[in-house]
Amino acid sequence: MKPLKIVLLSAEISPYSKSGGLADVARSLPRSLFRLGHKVVVITPYYGCVKRKGWPLENMHQKLTLEFAGRSCKFGFKKIISPDNYPVIFVCQEELFGSRFGQQRRLYGPWYDNGLRFYLFDLAVIELIKILKLRPDVLHCHDWHTGLIPNLLKMKYKDDPELVRNSTLFTIHNLGFQGPKDWWKIHPDLADDGRGLPPEDPEKIEYVNFAKRAILHADIINTVSERYAREILTPEYGCQLDPYLRAREKDVYGIINGVDYTVFNPQFDENVYLNYDTDSLEKKVKNKVILQKNFGLEEDPDAPLIGLANRLTEQKGFELIINLLDWLLKIGFQVAIVGSGGGIYADFFRKMSRKNPKKLLFCSPFREEIARKIYAASDIYLMPSRWEPCGISQLISLRYGAIPVVHSVGGLSDTVSNYNPATGRGNGFVFTSYNSTDLLIAIVRALENYRRPGAWRKLVRRAMKESYSWRLPAKKYVALYRKAIRKHKKKS
Repeated sequence: MKPLKIVLLSAEISPYSKSGGLADVARSLPRSLFRLGHKVVVITPYYGCVKRKGWPLENMHQKLTLEFAGRSCKFGFKKIISPDNYPVIFVCQEELFGSRFGQQRRLYGPWYDNGLRFYLFDLAVIELIKILKLRPDVLHCHDWHTGLIPNLLKMKYKDDPELVRNSTLFTIHNLGFQGPKDWWKIHPDLADDGRGLPPEDPEKIEYVNFAKRAILHADIINTVSERYAREILTPEYGCQLDPYLRAREKDVYGIINGVDYTVFNPQFDENVYLNYDTDSLEKKVKNKVILQKNFGLEEDPDAPLIGLANRLTEQKGFELIINLLDWLLKIGFQVAIVGSGGGIYADFFRKMSRKNPKKLLFCSPFREEIARKIYAASDIYLMPSRWEPCGISQLISLRYGAIPVVHSVGGLSDTVSNYNPATGRGNGFVFTSYNSTDLLIAIVRALENYRRPGAWRKLVRRAMKESYSWRLPAKKYVALYRKAIRKHKKKS
């Protein structure tokens, strides 16, 4: 079959801009698509943090002025060939994406004009595709920030000859994020019904549900695990969009994310203290001892170390962890946490770390280099998420030999199976009911098996050899692109 021309749209892409896992997907998926022989272009905003890094970007000659809501908004564009050999084009607009976004963790706010910013970004992307005559087979729109593109193509640009053949795939990375405002805080009278074109009134734009409009208008919809694709069809996980998703159930698919093993690999990761593999697990123990020494924990190679590297949010199960933390520390566990987020979670862990400096390490905000050290040092990795569309942390922990303890939801269910010491099958410890008691039982099971060194080493070696690379997910995305193309042609 002939190669596809794919334009991938994302609000962030590593290594240029990153606030979360979306950036890793936006880098690794196009690289794998490119290696499969397809033509890929990524389009993303030019944030102040990108400018500060001093990347050797090429100024493009194309300019654009959008007349929008009684104002003129001028755009420029820059380009770079990524380290993975596909082009990345940056949409430049100082007021929308410039100097106030000098820090990666502040890409999305909270800013008063997030709706306006990404509405104009989506419009600028479509106009740029026309200007450059890219004529892609498919536009791959990632998460709510690009959710208006299917809506605009179907209505505003439906008769444009440069765009008429463009099919769309919308990927939901987390249905909890649907637009510039938290959907559960919007009064029903102000909620977006998704009909027609989105409004241009700046005040109304901030209430637009970008994800809802993408679900209504994209040719194909997918999310980042098979289990989550089924979950979002239900009221429990559908975040009030489940009726619209059920109406399009035949167009909803799940593809588990991959892991870039050229980046996340303890064998040559520059961020870990000592590189190791399945044949040198004694060095993993040394990583733990060095971490203990450098961060003031009690130096004990036999003490079971639990690691966490995640956003400090209720979604990630931190309420359950808070309920158990004091007990875990009392029975001999050490705990190492790195994550971003304020409020009660950060305050609690800071207080507990001051109270238990020899047993609890807490670092905030999130720092990638510390996260890698924690993966390498940990015996057990904790991820008791209330819901989890995919999760990459548990996949990274497997490669680093930190055995995951997870709640059986979403992508965690698709990637972690219960370890059975009798058969030796399974790669982690799973609990099914979201409560502290069930999490405690799973942790105790992990501890009991940790105390059997021979069996534990076999479990660690097997976990480290598992592969969740991007090659298979990329092939599945190509199949979805072809479905979107066929569906679009049929509708046209």
